[in-house]
Amino acid sequence: METLSREGFEQQIEKMLGEMRLGKVFVYPTDTIYGIGCDATNPASVGRIRALKEREKRPFSVIAPSLEWIMCNCQVGRREKEWLEKLPGPYTLIVRLANKAAVCPAVNYGLATIGVRMPNGWFTGAVAKAGIPFVTTSVNVTGKPFMTSAANINPGIKEDVDYLIDVGPLKNKPSKVVDLVLGKTVRE
Repeated sequence: METLSREGFEQQIEKMLGEMRLGKVFVYPTDTIYGIGCDATNPASVGRIRALKEREKRPFSVIAPSLEWIMCNCQVGRREKEWLEKLPGPYTLIVRLANKAAVCPAVNYGLATIGVRMPNGWFTGAVAKAGIPFVTTSVNVTGKPFMTSAANINPGIKEDVDYLIDVGPLKNKPSKVVDLVLGKTVRE
């Protein structure tokens, strides 16, 4: 695993964008907590994250590269548009996936829905430049505490990620999850 600062990542942005497109697995900061992710169209990389998290068939969310990506690949009605106006921000929106080819099946196991995020932070800009949906999930083994600093990354996860972007401790809570299909907040 290579550890980078934000500045280190940005100094070699073209290389990092290439690594993202190749399916490398990153631990990165969001506007809430640290996330772990990869190109959401790459089944081998998504499988690596599933193994690291010991998470079988529960779906992952994605950082959308743009609002246009969400509009083109998801069913967006009036309620969804209202929530999309809050992005970027600390929300995961569960919406119907209209284009099942937009992510590999290992992301959502063929469900009709997907969680979409656009964190309010600089890493979202990197995802936008890469032009790909990027898996976003907390950095932890399922059921264990999530990572808030590089010092508390699970050793097993640390061994098998390609890059860790360390920006110091993050003192937030995970994103608010709003299921727009069922019309309810799943997690505050």
